[in-house]
Amino acid sequence: MTYPDRPRQDAHDDGSRPSRDARGNGSWPPRGAYDDGSWPPPDAADRAPSQPAGVHPAHAGAGYTAALSAPPVPAASSVHAPAVRPELVPKALDALDGAPAPRAKPGRDRYLDLLRAVALVRVVVFHLFGWAWLTVLFPSMGVMFALAGSLMARSLARPALSVIRGRLRRLLPPMWAFSLVVVPVMFALSWKPVREEGLWWFVKLGSYLFPLGSPPYPEESGSDGGWLELSWADQAAGPLWYIRAYLWFVLASPLLLRAFRRLPWATLLAPVALTAVIGTGLVTVPGTFGEGLVDFAVFGSCWILGFAHNDGLLKEIPRYIAVSSAAIVMGFGLWWASGHLTEEGWNLDEIPLAQATWSLGFCAVLLVYAPSWQKLPGRLAGWDSLVTLANNRAVTIYLWHNLLLMAALHLVDQLWSVPWFGDTFGTYIEKSYEVLVLIAVWPLIGLAIVAFGWVEDVAAKRRPRLWPNGADRRRRA
Repeated sequence: MTYPDRPRQDAHDDGSRPSRDARGNGSWPPRGAYDDGSWPPPDAADRAPSQPAGVHPAHAGAGYTAALSAPPVPAASSVHAPAVRPELVPKALDALDGAPAPRAKPGRDRYLDLLRAVALVRVVVFHLFGWAWLTVLFPSMGVMFALAGSLMARSLARPALSVIRGRLRRLLPPMWAFSLVVVPVMFALSWKPVREEGLWWFVKLGSYLFPLGSPPYPEESGSDGGWLELSWADQAAGPLWYIRAYLWFVLASPLLLRAFRRLPWATLLAPVALTAVIGTGLVTVPGTFGEGLVDFAVFGSCWILGFAHNDGLLKEIPRYIAVSSAAIVMGFGLWWASGHLTEEGWNLDEIPLAQATWSLGFCAVLLVYAPSWQKLPGRLAGWDSLVTLANNRAVTIYLWHNLLLMAALHLVDQLWSVPWFGDTFGTYIEKSYEVLVLIAVWPLIGLAIVAFGWVEDVAAKRRPRLWPNGADRRRRA
C-alpha cells in the first residue's frame, strides 16, 4: 500500500502486499446549489452565479446587463415594444460571443464533480497497487488542487477573512475526528515524546490540530504481522501532507489571486520556476518547512490555473494555442522524468519538476475542454449517486483510506484461515490478492462514511447525514 509524499517502504519484503509510494494523489470544489460537499464544500454565497461561464469579469459591464435586461420584442404585436438602446447592442454581443447562456438557476458543475470522484478512486487504486504509470495517466493531486483553486477564486468575491474562516471550519473538524482516533492509539502503543526535542515536540504535535507543519508519528508501532503493523502510524499520517498543502494555499489565496489578476502569466508560472530551484536539489530547504514548500511549489500552478478557469481567461485563449502550449509543457515533464527516474520508475510523485509541469499541462487541457454539466450525461448518469457521495465525503475518504486499505489486507488474509476454503482456493486467493483487497476496501470506506462522514456536515453547518448520495434532492426534483 502506498501513501503520499513519503519515502517508500514495502509492507512485506516478499512483495506479497502492495507497496507504498512517495506522494499518492488524492485531491479533492464544485459549484453547488444543493448541499454536496467537496474539499471543502462551497459556502451558500458561492452558489449564486455571477456571470455566464466563459465571460471574464472585466467583460461583463453595464452594457451587458442592460442589454440582457431589455424585454423581448414580439414578432408581431399591436403594442409598441420598448426601444432597445442601439449603443448597448455591440457590447452585449461582445460579451456573449462564444459564451453559453446564463443558467436559469444555480447548480453544481457535474463535470468538476466527476473529475473529483475519479481522482479519489485513482488515489485508492494507486495506494494499493503502486502502479507508477497511474501518476502519468491521471495526476489526481494536480486535478484536485486545480478544482479547489477555481472554487477559492469564486469565493474570494466575498471578504477574504470570512472565506478563509469558512474553509478552515470545513477542513479542520474532519481532521480532528481522525486525529482523535489515531493519536490516542499511537500513545496506547507506547509512543512517547522525544526527549531531545523538548517542548518543540509538543509544538509539532499541534499539527494534528492545525496542520501548518508535518505532524510527528512513531516510525514503528504495533507489531509485525498484527492487525496494526509496524508501519501503520506512518501509513495513517501519510495523507496529512495534502491537508497541510491545502491549508497553505487557502491562507495564501488572497495574495495569490491579487497577483494573478495583475500579472497572470508570471503568477501562473512562478511556482514552476520555484520547483525548478527547490524541487531539483539546486537549493535545499531543510526540515518540514522545506517539505511543505516543495509541495506548495509543485502544485501551486495547478491551484492558480483554477483561478484562470474561474475568471474565464482560459476561454479567451484560442483553443489550439492553449492545447499546443499544454502539450509542450507536458512533453517537457516527461522528458525531465525520463532523465531522473527513481527506483519507482515513472512515478512522477518522486520527480517534483516532472510532476509540476505534467500536472499543469494535464489540468489545462481538462479545463480548456470543460463542459458545463448540470447533470451527468448519457451512461454517466448511472454513476450520479456515487459521484455525489464521493464529493460530499471527499475529506473523509481521503483521510481514512490508507488505514482502511490496511484493514482490507488483513480481512483478505483471514480467507486462508477459513476451514476448507483456504486449502481449496488458496492458490486463487494468492493470484488475485490485490483485487480482493480492492473489493474489500469499498465496504470499509462505506462504514467510515457512516461513522465519521457526518462531521463534514456539522463542520459545514448542515444537517448531519449518514449517506448523502443526493437521493433526497432527486426525490424533491
